[in-house]
Amino acid sequence: MSDFYKTLGVDKTASADEVKKAFRKLASQHHPDKNPGDKAAEEKFKEISTAYETLSDPGKRKQYDELSRLGAFGTGGFRPGQGGRGFDPSMFQQHAGGAEGADISDLFSSLFGGGMGGGPRGGRPAAQHGADLEVAVTISFDDSLHGASVRVPVDKADTCATCRGTGAKPGTAPTVCSECQGRGVIAQNQGFFAMSQPCRRCGGSGSVIKDPCKTCRGSGRVNQTRHYTVKIPAGVKDGTRIRLKGRGEAGMRGGPVGDLYVVTQVAASDLFQRRGDDVLLDVPVTFAEAALGANVKIPTPGGGRVSLKVPAGSQDGRTLCVRGKGIPHLKGGGSGSLHARLRIVVPAKLNKEQRKFIEGFAKTQPDPRAPFFGEEG
Repeated sequence: MSDFYKTLGVDKTASADEVKKAFRKLASQHHPDKNPGDKAAEEKFKEISTAYETLSDPGKRKQYDELSRLGAFGTGGFRPGQGGRGFDPSMFQQHAGGAEGADISDLFSSLFGGGMGGGPRGGRPAAQHGADLEVAVTISFDDSLHGASVRVPVDKADTCATCRGTGAKPGTAPTVCSECQGRGVIAQNQGFFAMSQPCRRCGGSGSVIKDPCKTCRGSGRVNQTRHYTVKIPAGVKDGTRIRLKGRGEAGMRGGPVGDLYVVTQVAASDLFQRRGDDVLLDVPVTFAEAALGANVKIPTPGGGRVSLKVPAGSQDGRTLCVRGKGIPHLKGGGSGSLHARLRIVVPAKLNKEQRKFIEGFAKTQPDPRAPFFGEEG
C-alpha cells in the first residue's frame, strides 16, 4: 500500500481543503474518461481515489496516521510482519486501549476494504460521488452591482441517456463478477495479513458488462456540453464562488452527481476603484472650488449622481466620504461607501486676463517654502 500523502502530493499536515484541491487536480489529469484505453491512467486514478477516500475522512485519516506512526507502512508501502521485524498488531491494541481498544482487523477493513487472515471483510464497492466542477464567468462592473443572469457552458461527464448510467446495452444488464462474486475486491495473502485489492476482472465494480452500451462504451457516462443559467447576486467580487448543486459530473455506480461552482471575474471600471464594498473615485476640482469651497456633482456606482460638498481650503488628495453609495453588501443590508479623492486641476494655458489676475494674487501670498529655511513667510 503506497503512502497516501505522497500519492496526492501533500504534506502530512495538509488541511482538508489542500487534500481536496490536490485530489481534484490529479483526478482531472488521470480520469479514465480523459484517458480512454490507458490502463496506467486508470490504475493511477484508482490509487488517488483510494488515498482521497481515506484522507478526506477525519476518522479514517486519524486511524491511517496512527498505523503509519506505529510502523505499519514502510518506504515500500504496507509492511506486514516479516521475520519479527514488521508491524506487530499487538502494538496497536496496546496503544488503542487494550481489550477495550479498537479491533485492528476492523481498522484495516475500514481503511482498505479487507481484514486480517480471514479473507475479505468488505462488501461491494460503494457508489462513487461525481466530481465537483468549477468554471469562471466574467461580468461587467455594473452587473456586479445590480446582479445578472448569465448562461455558461460546462463540459462534463454526464449520465448516458441511452443506458441510463448502467453501461449495458438497452435490454440487458450487468452481471455479477464471477471472480470476486460481486464484492469488487480480491483477498491477497501477505504474511500475517490478507489484504483486499480491487478485482482486476471487473475493475472493482463488482459487475461485468458482457454487452456494453454503444453510446458510452460501457462506462455509463458520456462527455458533453451542458448550458446552465446562473443568477449572479448583486455585490459579487473577483473570486466569489456560486454553487449549483447537482450540476457537476455524474457519479459512478449510481453515485450522486457532483456540484458546479461558478467563479466570478469582475471587469474593471473606468471610473471607480473597488476596495471591498467601498469604492474610490478621483474627483477633479478647480483651484477656486478648492480654495473657496463648493458643491459639485459626482457619479455613483450604478449610474446615479450625488452632490459632494467640498470644504473651503481643501488640499489636493483630500478624501471625502459619502456613505451608502458604494457596493451593495453581498448578503444584503445596505452598501459600502463612496470615497471621493479631490484632485486640483491646474490650467495648462492662461489667457492674458487670467494670467494678470493670478500674478496679482501671487504677490499677496507668502512663500510656502520659507519654513524649510527657518524663515518667516
